[in-house]
Amino acid sequence: MNDVDISKNICEYRKSKGLSIKELANLTGVTSSLLSQIEKGSANPSINTIKQISKALDVPLFNFFINDNPTENLVVRKDGRKKMTFSDDDSFAYELLTPNLQGAIEFVLMKIPPKESSSKELFCHKGEEVAYIMKGNVSLYIMNTVVVLNSGDSVKIPPQSNHKWENHGVEECEVIFALTPPSF
Repeated sequence: MNDVDISKNICEYRKSKGLSIKELANLTGVTSSLLSQIEKGSANPSINTIKQISKALDVPLFNFFINDNPTENLVVRKDGRKKMTFSDDDSFAYELLTPNLQGAIEFVLMKIPPKESSSKELFCHKGEEVAYIMKGNVSLYIMNTVVVLNSGDSVKIPPQSNHKWENHGVEECEVIFALTPPSF
């Protein structure tokens, strides 16, 4: 577990508000000298002092006690996506747009070649799904209905709803969907 650097966090929030140490001292009632020592890490502030700083900066107290995730763990580059392919030529594929499946939601790009479908039979999963048609036209077989969706359309698929996607067109179809909880 990484140690939290409260002094660094306080300094960053102060600077983001455009305040000098002296200005923050005037807002908190804490001396400039103590604030400077806190930001340098040479003094440990009491919880009451941290509360005063939190109130003056209009920042929730707990924000001083958390470290941000490095952004490289949050970004998925186009050429770095995890892929699942279901055809010999890799034309039908799911590409994971979230870095992993550890969160509460999964974001996926599905590419359906012309005259192909996501599965032979209708299937269901426990999660709720919301899909957006990026490119092409697709038929969504859901429960006992067929819904034709065009580029720009979106749809919500309730949990445990039997469904499958089918591209009847002559161009590839791209569907982005979010699924919660993750199930791939």
